[in-house]
Amino acid sequence: MEGKVFLRKYLIWVILLLGQLHGYKSCVENERKALLELKKYLISISIEGDPDYVLPTWSKDTQSDCCSWEGVKCNLTSTRVTEIAFEALSLKYSSLLNLSLLHPFEDVRCLNLPRNGFYGLFDDVEGYKSLGRLRNLEILDLSLNYFNNSIFPFLNAATSLTTLSLRSNYYLNGPFPAKELKDLTNLELLDLSQNRFNGSLEVQGYKTLGRLKNLEILDLSGNALNNSIFPFINSATSLKTLFLRSNYMDGPFPPEELKDLANLELLDLSENKFNGSIPIQVLPAMRNLKALDLSGNEFSASNRLQGKSKHILANCIKIGICEMKNMQELDLSRNKLVGQFPLCLTGLTGLRVLDLSSNTLTGKLPSALTSLRSLKYLSLLDNNFEGFFSLGLLANLSELRVFKLNSRSKSLQIESEGFWKPKFQLRVVELPSCNLVKVPYFLIYQKDLSRIDLSDNKIFGGFPHWLLVNNTKLEVLFLQNNSVTSFQLQESAHNLRILDVSANEFNHMLPENIGLVLPHLQYMRLTDNGFQGRLPSSLGNMKEIEYLDISHNNFHGTLPRSFVFGCHSLRILTLSHNKLSGEVFPESVNFTNMWELSMDNNLFTGKIGQGLRNFESLHVLDISNNRLTGVIPSWIGELSYLNVILLSNNSLEGEIPISLFNISYLHLLDLSANILSGGIPPYVNSALMMVVLLLKDNKLSGVIPDTLLVNVSILNLRNNRLFGNIPEFTNTQNIHSLLLRGNNLTGSIPRQLCGLRNIQLLDLANNRLNGSIPSCFSNTSFAFGNVNILYYYSTVTRSGLSFSGFSQQKDFRVDTDFGYIYFKSSIVLDPFSMGYSSDTQIKIEFATKHRYDPYIGGNLKLLYGMDLSGNELSGDITTDLGGLLELQALNLSHNNLSGLIPQSFSGLKNVESLDLSFNRLQGRIPSQLTELSSLAVFNVSFNNLSGVIPQGKQFNTFGKPSYLGNSLLCGLSISSCDINTFQEQDSGVEADTSVVDMVSFYWSLAGAYVTILVGLLSSLSFDSPWRRFWFSIVDAFIHKAKSLLCCIEKERKALLDLKNYIISLTVKEGSDYGVPTWSYEANNDCCRWEGVKCNRTSKRVAEIVFRTLYLKENSLLNLCLLHSFEDVRSLSFHGDNYDHFNGMYNHFNGMFDDVE
Repeated sequence: MEGKVFLRKYLIWVILLLGQLHGYKSCVENERKALLELKKYLISISIEGDPDYVLPTWSKDTQSDCCSWEGVKCNLTSTRVTEIAFEALSLKYSSLLNLSLLHPFEDVRCLNLPRNGFYGLFDDVEGYKSLGRLRNLEILDLSLNYFNNSIFPFLNAATSLTTLSLRSNYYLNGPFPAKELKDLTNLELLDLSQNRFNGSLEVQGYKTLGRLKNLEILDLSGNALNNSIFPFINSATSLKTLFLRSNYMDGPFPPEELKDLANLELLDLSENKFNGSIPIQVLPAMRNLKALDLSGNEFSASNRLQGKSKHILANCIKIGICEMKNMQELDLSRNKLVGQFPLCLTGLTGLRVLDLSSNTLTGKLPSALTSLRSLKYLSLLDNNFEGFFSLGLLANLSELRVFKLNSRSKSLQIESEGFWKPKFQLRVVELPSCNLVKVPYFLIYQKDLSRIDLSDNKIFGGFPHWLLVNNTKLEVLFLQNNSVTSFQLQESAHNLRILDVSANEFNHMLPENIGLVLPHLQYMRLTDNGFQGRLPSSLGNMKEIEYLDISHNNFHGTLPRSFVFGCHSLRILTLSHNKLSGEVFPESVNFTNMWELSMDNNLFTGKIGQGLRNFESLHVLDISNNRLTGVIPSWIGELSYLNVILLSNNSLEGEIPISLFNISYLHLLDLSANILSGGIPPYVNSALMMVVLLLKDNKLSGVIPDTLLVNVSILNLRNNRLFGNIPEFTNTQNIHSLLLRGNNLTGSIPRQLCGLRNIQLLDLANNRLNGSIPSCFSNTSFAFGNVNILYYYSTVTRSGLSFSGFSQQKDFRVDTDFGYIYFKSSIVLDPFSMGYSSDTQIKIEFATKHRYDPYIGGNLKLLYGMDLSGNELSGDITTDLGGLLELQALNLSHNNLSGLIPQSFSGLKNVESLDLSFNRLQGRIPSQLTELSSLAVFNVSFNNLSGVIPQGKQFNTFGKPSYLGNSLLCGLSISSCDINTFQEQDSGVEADTSVVDMVSFYWSLAGAYVTILVGLLSSLSFDSPWRRFWFSIVDAFIHKAKSLLCCIEKERKALLDLKNYIISLTVKEGSDYGVPTWSYEANNDCCRWEGVKCNRTSKRVAEIVFRTLYLKENSLLNLCLLHSFEDVRSLSFHGDNYDHFNGMYNHFNGMFDDVE
């Protein structure tokens, strides 16, 4: 009975208590108001200034419990605020945090305010003592802001702090703040990493850190500290964890400066420049050390031990590291360690992590590895191990989770066939470049693998789909660069995220069920195989695919609709070098995340589809080398993020849209080898960052805009119909390659071109330029080379993509971590790095050694060439050209140059090709040219040269064709020389008698001309038979001259027959592309036609040149069409139309003559 009464009373009290709790507001009212005041202040300094963007859950509603607001935590008993956290507020420049707004929170223990953009602190009332009011404050995180050193007096007042993080504040710099933090005696963790502190420290500040008796964790990584900081750190004897990675520390490891840190358990000195021996004295003093990271330094063997042992590294480590029996984690990767694997390390039986990767260790791997029974992580990648190693030695390492092994020497043989059963279950196995011919048998027992790398081996047979069946958690599989031939998948779906089987020997169709079995793939690379057939429609089930590369296969047909309309997550799509067909996205598709689209070298037809308009994030568009027609849509200019546009080698026509020149981020535009017409748009956007502009092999006309070279490094306008003068290009200094060959440019070569100090390739050939060659090219890089030799022009970065893990967050940076941690320890995180970047290698063809060779990417920086051939340049060759020391190819042929060959040409020490043919040069060939040791091609044919051909060195290799058409030359195989006539002068200076004789001849000729003229005028002044006879002669002469002014009619008709035959072979049926100036008009002089040159006296055709012929496959040249040209001396049918991106020429495949 009494129990029942007691129970009733107890229930009553519980009910009353619940009622009180229900009516009690858990948030203290004055702190709620203080939080709202803090929010109001933050709104006032934010960029948006909108309550909906700044701490939106902090509500003015009186019923709202502030303890439930985002970033606010309260004590469960007192309901007072104990934690305030907010980050990533978009604050105005130079915003300051008002500390007085924090004073109402007397019980606050934690303030987390990272990533907000604060520049400083202030308190108009309390001043520097402000934080001292928060007596319970223990944790303060001000990382990732813009604070400078002015905050230290404020921080020094917060004496209750146990944790302080000032990581990544850009303006924290200068000397280390030793004195400024001396009163924070309760600190246990101090993070000053990723700032700009340097090694400066006053002597009296060395022991300041020793006052922080409770300090256990100190992170000074990523600063500019040097070795002078060690005595200061050595005073902090309570330290257990010390991070000093990525500073400016160098030299030998300090043996004494850290000897007092006896409590140290983790020491990270990675990413510095320490060298010499592995530490051998200080480490035994750190008897409690459990984790040591010395990776990314320059440690090698001890010089003091050289000569005492063949295994220097083994002895060096034995004295130091191998005596540290408490060591659990050791990272010596990315150093310069030499010698064999140090056997003494196998005595550290408590070792859990061992990383010796990226050194130069040699010899055999020891069987004693079996004694390391505690190992969880073992990486031996990128050394020079050799010999035989059995994976069975690892069988008893039951704790092993990560194993990595390969050898740069290619002489390591892995035994993988043993039928042993391991006691471990790996999560990561990496065995690239291990000469494996089969998948290691022990993997059949593994059920927990997340990452497998078997790339760069010799594995053959079928795709090991059993790895997916056995390991349901497998996310990454690398099998590239093997010899796998068949690709079969299991029936059940799998969670694989990354698959690379590129560069194998697949030659069948892609499995039809690939999208059903692997629906979660994010990255798939199938390039460089022999896959055939159509793309499977199941690809549309890969809803998460972001990177897909199927290039360099034999896929054909159209893209599956399920793929086009289903894979909306795609960012990188590479379809290059297949036989895919159809139109280019004729319908609207949802590829708004697409970063790079490469469809080049396929069989796509039709117009550029409207569907591309939705690719609003597109950075790279490559549809070159297809069969596209129509005009270039102007709306491409609306894709404002485009960096690269490649539309070359199609049949696009019309004018170039001016909108393309308004894309601010555009670096590379290639519209070469189309049928584009009209003028080149001028730059209207001064911010345009165009680096490479390639418009060659079109029908562009008009003048070259003055603004075209503002930021361009490579300009290729070859083989168009441009006319007018070459612009002065006074607004640029960046130009590397100026290629204007094969147009109708007139006027002289502007001297302003000599201001292009970085020029390396200048091609002005086959125009109508006149005047003399400027004498100022010695001011360019042709003379002194390029100081900045690595150019941005040679390789244009197309895009970069990296996966930030298997989460939803993606980050477009190159070579960043995947974000998924497969193994974690104190010093090793083993994140998966899956960076992706794509580059376009710029290709330029340039005539050297009588042929056009392509120069690709970085090779461009090695080539210096000048081609002024095929113009109407006259006058003497300036001696300044001999000072162009870097020049490798110089072509001045087919002009009207006269005078002597300059002796200064002996200064062209790097020249390999020198062509001066078809000019009016006279005098001797300078004997000094024999000093040109690099000269491989020399041509001075068809000039008026005389004398003895120099002999010796390279000149002994030049044959008769180099000297044809110079009747007064002798020597070698030309003709024998009369010693008395062509005796060399002892002084080495060329004789000038020929010049004196010519002067006398000119005076005699002038006298005779005056005498005859006076007599003729006297006779004509009277009406006589002589006068009538004279006029009849003049009439006959005029009639004869008219017949000689134009080319021979028979040869004109033969040229037109040749043109008709060429047109019948072109890909673009009926087009006169390549020979447009060969006119059918009767009065049109064929000697003025492009590519035709006639003898100035006989008017007979002497030279025929064809360039840029887009011919059908297996086209043959009919030689009988050339028989009419009896005096022709030069025939050129070379392919000037080299494809920049695919290495393809369009040319004749043979010749025939049905008669001869």
